Amino acid sequence: MILVDTNVLIDVFEADVAWSSWSAGQLRAQARVHALAIDPVVYAELSASFVSPEEMDDQLTHLRIGLSQAPRPALFLAGKAFVQYRRRGGHKTGVLPDFLIGAHAAVRGCPILTRDARRYREYFPIVELITPEP
Repeated sequence: MILVDTNVLIDVFEADVAWSSWSAGQLRAQARVHALAIDPVVYAELSASFVSPEEMDDQLTHLRIGLSQAPRPALFLAGKAFVQYRRRGGHKTGVLPDFLIGAHAAVRGCPILTRDARRYREYFPIVELITPEP
């Protein structure tokens, strides 16, 4: 399984001029090797781009992207990563989506397909990232 980050899907669904080609190509390439999935955090973030859950579910089904629930150890790890973030001077007061997604990938041992690797690299260095960076 590979977790797909919100930014990759928004690129495709909104036909982002700069990134839709890379993101669509990666979705096709990764789907040949891995089951594609999002977690509830990505589902919630992505909902802003759709009128209804049915419309969004149809698009996710078309792309063969499933929904994967994060196990409890991942939720616990996300909280611990957030504590580190706050101790390092982070100002956000709620657990950031990247911590939930990164912890989910870390606990499941699966890569993340993303264009924004900064927090994942910093707080979840064991997670394999598939990014446009060389």
